[in-house]
Amino acid sequence: MCGIVAGISNKNILPILIDGLERLEYRGYDSAGIAILNDKIQRIRSIGRVASLKNKAKKSKLHGLLGIGHTRWATHGGVTEDNAHPHVSNNQIAVVHNGIIENHEDQCRRLKKIGYKFESETDTEVIGHLIHYYYNKNKKDLLRATHLATKDLVGAYAIAVISVENKDELICARLGCPLIIGQGNSEYFIASDITALLEVTRKIIYLEDGDLARIAIDSLEIFGSNLKKKIRKVHHSKVKLSSMDLGPHNHFMQKEIYEQPRALGDTIEAVINNNKFDNSLFGNNAKDVFKNIDSILILAAGTSYYAGLTAKYWFESIAKIPTAIEISSEYRYRDSVPNLNQLVITISQSGETLDTIEALKHAKKIGHKKTLAICNVQESAIVRASNLVFYTRAGIEIGVASTKAFTTQLVSLFILTVTLAKNKKLINLRKEKNYLEDLRSLVGGIQSALNLEPQIKQWAKHFSNKEHALFLGRGIHYPIALEGALKLKEVSYVHAEAYPAGELKHGPLALVDKNMPVVVIAPNDSLLEKVKSNMQEVKARGGILFVFADADSHFLEEKGIKVIRAPRHTGVLSPIIHSIPIQLLAYHVALRKCTDVDKPRNLAKSVTVE
Repeated sequence: MCGIVAGISNKNILPILIDGLERLEYRGYDSAGIAILNDKIQRIRSIGRVASLKNKAKKSKLHGLLGIGHTRWATHGGVTEDNAHPHVSNNQIAVVHNGIIENHEDQCRRLKKIGYKFESETDTEVIGHLIHYYYNKNKKDLLRATHLATKDLVGAYAIAVISVENKDELICARLGCPLIIGQGNSEYFIASDITALLEVTRKIIYLEDGDLARIAIDSLEIFGSNLKKKIRKVHHSKVKLSSMDLGPHNHFMQKEIYEQPRALGDTIEAVINNNKFDNSLFGNNAKDVFKNIDSILILAAGTSYYAGLTAKYWFESIAKIPTAIEISSEYRYRDSVPNLNQLVITISQSGETLDTIEALKHAKKIGHKKTLAICNVQESAIVRASNLVFYTRAGIEIGVASTKAFTTQLVSLFILTVTLAKNKKLINLRKEKNYLEDLRSLVGGIQSALNLEPQIKQWAKHFSNKEHALFLGRGIHYPIALEGALKLKEVSYVHAEAYPAGELKHGPLALVDKNMPVVVIAPNDSLLEKVKSNMQEVKARGGILFVFADADSHFLEEKGIKVIRAPRHTGVLSPIIHSIPIQLLAYHVALRKCTDVDKPRNLAKSVTVE
């Protein structure tokens, strides 16, 4: 959740820290802070956005070659300056932290008994005090002190540490939370992700779980959990700096909605270029992993979970493979029966979602051998822990509400579905070509759906004074209704629920009145007539219906029923097309309600805590 940036350089580190924190703000924006090392630790912290910290920094005239910075998403302790990072122990040690320390209360009691005083409500402060304790017991060896401190911690962490008496040394460690090292010209940097470092370097080293690193201005040493030296590969990032700029758009959410034709095109490119669905798309050993699969288990959270729910319909109807889907945070805490012939699919935009990482670890621990990751970030934790991977080539997604990541996940899961069906000889060459043609047409269909924005913008007026909304769908479009409700909740703060339309009469209909808009996903599929009947149930109770239909659905607008027509029905890929209007609706309702679209309250982009 939180964002870390740190560095040691031959020039003033302050502007680099501030720039990095601005780029990481999507990971958390409750507070921000920096600590610069000179003769002493000089610290500045601020409540709210990084802009406030930036103003403080300008006035402070801070200057130094070594420093750490942090932007916070609050977990333990309220949004106060005392709880903002960095935390300082006895004016000697400064630390920033991303993650959750589960045993912080026990460690806090222990440290208080030996004389340490706490100034915050955070779990992070115990890290600083533990490092200080071991630092003074181990001849002021900052690496060893950090290593010993992490041995006392239970939970997940990415940390960066500096010490007054180690003026040329920066220490970092990770377990369960992302942390990368950037290699510059006689300088090194640490960050939660590449976005923070695009201005200063493209040479990136991904730290693995249990790693610690000791960084000087002209040297880098990486150690494993046993303090034995490790070699980690240097990667050259292909992320473009332009991806971090808004361009002509007002918000990143808007930009990312409009980037979907390109993102989907990039994701399906390999399939289209090869003119076939092939096992090799998922890895060199995919044929062996896919052999003898008799079922699928999908593990995901949030929007990725709804992508998995959609894919369940595809896997079962096209590939004829029984499919279960579980919320990551629930799966790992219940007893389940492993199946060695089951393919475990994890879905994650960042590849660092802690719940999903831990769910995958649990699945492997109980015996699952066949694993595949659908992910947007190379070298992420989920990718490294999986047998196979398919990358969604969405590019960096900054807006907290996922848009292009969701639709690229859907198209990736569809490609997997057809590949598995082909392996089982359930589709012939003609059917394969039809599916390829469907993919080729998808980009144009997405563009046509984007052209509906002026109409959707008008619809948003009807939601601006509403506190509740209901979304309805049936069959494979029910998960899209769920995603629509989630988007509206995330960015506009309108309480929204989604139901299978056939469930109206089993409870939700009691909520319907003229003050609750009802959004219906109603494509021209086999369930359309059923959906129409469900709509009449709403209309009869005075509800106002907002219907996303297809060009060939033959809906007529009438009193109480407003209709927007997407392109003609696109068959099995219809859920992807219908994702676009619900994204646009959420965006424009949020604008009407004057919320912070890209940084909605209480939320952050990458969920690396439980």
